[in-house]
Amino acid sequence: MKNICLFLLFIFLSTTLEANQSMVEVIKKVKPSVVGVGITTPMNSPANQLQGTGFVIGNGHYIATNYHVVSASLDPDVVQYRSIYAGNAKNTKTFRAEVVDVDPVHDLAILKIDTKLPPLKVAPDEFVPEGTHIAFTGFPIGAVLGLYPASHRGMVAAITPDAIPARRSDQLSINMLDRLQKVFLIYQLDATAYPGNSGSPMYLSDSGVVVGVINKVFVAETKESVLSKPSGISYAVPVIHLRKLAAKSNIAL
Repeated sequence: MKNICLFLLFIFLSTTLEANQSMVEVIKKVKPSVVGVGITTPMNSPANQLQGTGFVIGNGHYIATNYHVVSASLDPDVVQYRSIYAGNAKNTKTFRAEVVDVDPVHDLAILKIDTKLPPLKVAPDEFVPEGTHIAFTGFPIGAVLGLYPASHRGMVAAITPDAIPARRSDQLSINMLDRLQKVFLIYQLDATAYPGNSGSPMYLSDSGVVVGVINKVFVAETKESVLSKPSGISYAVPVIHLRKLAAKSNIAL
């Protein structure tokens, strides 16, 4: 009996070590394709303002992110442009970017840069099943912590409508009512995303293939409590909508 227990323990430890080593390799492969998305104002100090995360797709010249990351208008009174930040805080490369197309309904946007970066593979249109192990890499609280990509992992907890109900009718805004009439399915995750993770690639933990785009976290109390009391529930937009947006601009994924 003792020998059987030792054998089972050995098998468990070997499997865990193999899984951890696989995750190490996947993150190592994904990180060079994850970038910061922001605005550069040359006359300001600091000049770069990180607003979210993005990841390289297509032929290496395109960046996918959330629409809400790039939805704010540029200041027409100063020299200002959208930028992509590659690397990390100690070795940052800044590339000027332009918005190619946006999809406000599904909270997606695609930008373009002149420089070629390593793209990530995007999965087909099919939903991955609940229970699928996933990970995402981005810049949580990047505006404070800087350009240091961090990875989190979890699983797909549910495939659910993109609608968080309001507690009272007076909390229903016009924008929320509009979204309720255009409900689509998204991934609910048992992993915690933070401000700055918006636009992060959600990928299969065993391969690095992108299956979704992180776009929000459920806030249980107030926006200020998301750091001290995270709900542990995050959401991601399925890549079927990213593929449709890319196809509009003839971007092959």
